[in-house]
Amino acid sequence: MLQVIMNDILGEPAILIGLFALAGLLLQRKSSADVVSGTLKTVMGFLIIGAGATVLIGSLDIFGKMFDYAFNVQGVIPNNEAIVAAAQSEFGTSTALIMVFGMITNIVLARITPFKFIFLTGHHTLFMACLLAVTLSVGGLEGAPLIITGSIILGLCMVLFPALLQPYVRQITGSDDFAVGHFGSIGYFVSANVGKWVGNKEKSTEEIKVPKSLGFLRDTSVAVSLTMVLFFLVVALFAGQDYIETTLSGGSNFLVFSFIQAITFAAGVFIILAGVRMLIAEIVPAFQGIADKLVPNTKPALDVPTVFPFAPNAVIIGFLFSFFAGLLAMFVLPVLGLSVIVPGLVPHFFTGAAAGVFGNITGGRRGAMAGAFANGLIISFIPAILLVLLGDIGFTGTTFGDSDFGVVGILILSIMKLLGFA
Repeated sequence: MLQVIMNDILGEPAILIGLFALAGLLLQRKSSADVVSGTLKTVMGFLIIGAGATVLIGSLDIFGKMFDYAFNVQGVIPNNEAIVAAAQSEFGTSTALIMVFGMITNIVLARITPFKFIFLTGHHTLFMACLLAVTLSVGGLEGAPLIITGSIILGLCMVLFPALLQPYVRQITGSDDFAVGHFGSIGYFVSANVGKWVGNKEKSTEEIKVPKSLGFLRDTSVAVSLTMVLFFLVVALFAGQDYIETTLSGGSNFLVFSFIQAITFAAGVFIILAGVRMLIAEIVPAFQGIADKLVPNTKPALDVPTVFPFAPNAVIIGFLFSFFAGLLAMFVLPVLGLSVIVPGLVPHFFTGAAAGVFGNITGGRRGAMAGAFANGLIISFIPAILLVLLGDIGFTGTTFGDSDFGVVGILILSIMKLLGFA
């Protein structure tokens, strides 16, 4: 039964967030029709986001293979899913226990502290629990002390990081209905502050003047499609017809295949935005019931794509500039004696896009570009430093991707080394 609860319920983010919605609606004494509709739509919205992410990631995976072959790139690729999967054989039990007790700690902290946030991004909770299990183990803890320490740190991360971003989230959304619960928060916070220093928030990315002849670019889906078509076709020409048609496309013409993959990427973005709208429409009112009855005045901390609809132009600008920073860092890292971090398109898209939105709200166009560039540097250098501190623990070829994982891991290992644990 415990395994079913941890793996099939707590380990399934869609069910977890659906349970929160169900509890909120029941606490508000909604009609049975509203309870069923609200719960199912919440789960559906979350799954739609996941479906869009799957479509988008599939396209990015193809692009990544083309890019690696075209430019002969070798190194460590940050991927949260990959390193968590690799760690499960050795750290699976401690990861699961830290996740469960960390979520309980989150609720307790939201109840008794000024940080009124319930972190609902289940997969990131799992990733951070795994990072804590690995780093605390490398630092010298084991057994109950590891679980207790990891749970407390996880609970703190689940309330402090949303609190760090909330002033900017209020500016982005124009309301205080929800928070961002995503462990790329330090990158977004830096982006917002860089945007404030270098830009002008009055010149928003969303007010870019487009000539009438190019009016179709006002449509986000069209703009994303054209940008990615250009990206894919250029890289396809460098990768070459032979490689793409024999290895990736199953014999389809390499340019047609690249075009379809680019449009597939745009379709993934469109699906994600539709899921976000449905999720927010259902989870915010449902969550109010939990906030009012159990943990007063709390806010749901939701996955980062929830801010994408508020600045669609900043999303694509942020992705491009974050990725560009990752490319530059790839050549600087070996000069500093660090591992080469190959710019992963998935972390650069999701965190770079969000960094663009945060940079835009404080610094407009220049803020979106500079802030996302700063995020790209952070998610390139921080994982390389974390690799040095982790040492040889059997994970090769990949590491944790988003900024908060690296910063938390580096702080934990540095402190434990100073205290003589490591």
